[in-house]
Amino acid sequence: MQPEAPPGRFAARPGERRLDADPAGRADATLAFIGRIRSPWGPADAPRNLRAARERGGGGSIEIDPPFRPGLEGLATGDTVVLLYWTGAAPRDLIRQAPGHHPEGRGVFALRSPARPNPVALAVVRLLSLDPVRGTAVIDAIDAWDGTPLIDIKPWLPGVDIPPAAG
Repeated sequence: MQPEAPPGRFAARPGERRLDADPAGRADATLAFIGRIRSPWGPADAPRNLRAARERGGGGSIEIDPPFRPGLEGLATGDTVVLLYWTGAAPRDLIRQAPGHHPEGRGVFALRSPARPNPVALAVVRLLSLDPVRGTAVIDAIDAWDGTPLIDIKPWLPGVDIPPAAG
């Protein structure tokens, strides 16, 4: 039997499936948010992905909290980085979804949707400016809501982050 949507959650669409237990109710990991994302977006107008954000001119910035600012050492304006961020307002109990672009439905691990057991999103962005002392960077685009918690920043490495050609 399909569990009801928790209070405040959207009802499942046809073809979607919820987990029996909502992962949001578990406490088996602790994350340290290192800062936040600043963007022009909110729940009503956020683009669905980075491509749409770039098409709409949706640049943004990141703010790193003081204890984590030394971690910016070695990054520079122009670098491409991977941002990992927490989309915690998304449902965490959907395991199968039926988004508009895949109406037949798919498992969450075949989608980039923020609705997933661990609502971690990623964005590959370019640093347009960087101020490590103030802990701020302007980025070329972002699809996250303003104030979204930032989990991590990793350098994008072309020799590492491109999968090998199919052989």
